[in-house]
Amino acid sequence: MPRMAMFLAVCSLGVAFGGRCLADGPPKRLNFIVFLIDDLGWSDLACYGNRFHETPNIDRLARRGMRFTSAYAACCVCSPTRASVLTGQYPARLHLTDYIGGQPPKNAKLKIPAWTQYLPVADVTIATILRLAGYVTGIIGKWHLNGPDGPWPRQHGFDVAIGGCRLGQTPDYFFPYRRKLGDGQVIELDNLPGGRDGEYLTDRLTDEAERFLDTNKDRPFFLYFPHYAVHTAIGARIQGKPELVAKYQNKEAPAGVRKNPAYAAMLESLDDSIGRIMRKLEQLGIAERTVIIFTSDNGGYGAVTSNAPLRGDKASAYEGGVRVPLIVVWPGSVLAGSTSDVPVASIDFFPTILEAAGVKSPAGRKIDGKSLLPLLTNKGRLERSALFWHYPHYSYLTTPYSAVRHGHHKLVEYFEHGKVELYDLKNDPAEKHDLARTVPQRTQELLRTLDEWRRQVGAQMPADTQIRR
Repeated sequence: MPRMAMFLAVCSLGVAFGGRCLADGPPKRLNFIVFLIDDLGWSDLACYGNRFHETPNIDRLARRGMRFTSAYAACCVCSPTRASVLTGQYPARLHLTDYIGGQPPKNAKLKIPAWTQYLPVADVTIATILRLAGYVTGIIGKWHLNGPDGPWPRQHGFDVAIGGCRLGQTPDYFFPYRRKLGDGQVIELDNLPGGRDGEYLTDRLTDEAERFLDTNKDRPFFLYFPHYAVHTAIGARIQGKPELVAKYQNKEAPAGVRKNPAYAAMLESLDDSIGRIMRKLEQLGIAERTVIIFTSDNGGYGAVTSNAPLRGDKASAYEGGVRVPLIVVWPGSVLAGSTSDVPVASIDFFPTILEAAGVKSPAGRKIDGKSLLPLLTNKGRLERSALFWHYPHYSYLTTPYSAVRHGHHKLVEYFEHGKVELYDLKNDPAEKHDLARTVPQRTQELLRTLDEWRRQVGAQMPADTQIRR
């Protein structure tokens, strides 16, 4: 092969793997970091308009990449969204539709379906695919996708797995990260030896993430960093650092802004973690070839934060339960400081990462997500007509429902009585005005769309569901 032809072939390979073409060596492949924050609300961050919380590092992340204003979690609670991130599939297709460990209330009117309370090994994850493609893979933090006996992250393609446990939250945010349950069992975090008095979990997990980066700086890597923060419901103990809680106790909140010093302290520690990882990437000289995705697993928990101006909270069908922050950084490909109002979801990360890495998705496996590369690189449109949610369960804020967003309209169908609500999110993002009877033709159109989607994904329905067409 002539020298110029060989050079062009190497350049083509470099583009396929998202790297630069270097005449004197192989192309550098992209690295990927996914930050999945627990219970972070859409309006919790300064870059999303919060005037009380201090998040300078996450704000800097937004200035370096694209900030999405209509991004969604695949579910209003955590485990289904986590499964969607790793598989690119809707929770309804996976039959993993509630947080693992969730139980229906006594005397519930509808009987919930026999859903899958773990992520089966047969559901191939992005970690498995990237590992086969030569990536080193790691998870540091919350897993919450296993049943009593697994499967655990290493069975899903992760080379390194640190800090998980069988609960949906950490036993404690302070060393020794241990808690005794009512049945006498002691819960601890996995593969997290050592520690010292006063050590804070968000800091310790960041230590482990920095160690992962130091160890693998010369290899392509996929780091899934699902923080336990800012999940707060752990007994009566305040879970923020005392000095930061005191700082926010003494800080005046602007009029109309909710003030929760403990929550703000947890969020500042999370922000410090993001800053440390960004600095580490820069110190190692790999920031320019590392794609960062930052998002949340569901809306903010209403007992500790506010999702205003959105309606509802975590575990509800409304925007406050499922709309989340999303920031994507890809130096040289994503325009710094850009924003997008295109509706996207956690199912989209799987195909986005694989396309950016130049790695093919498994043949014969249905992927519900769409690659975000056309949006991120400003080279096309996202070819998708609608987004869907399916929650055939009860929570403290909702009864079983399905929902669809098509264009600027969102329809919610509740199963107990067949109640239907329709909202115009463009003109009514707070979902104050139900249009289901005002525009019946649009309502029926979206109900048919929702019916067809449920059929296609094999969505499980509660027994005795009241569906009338």
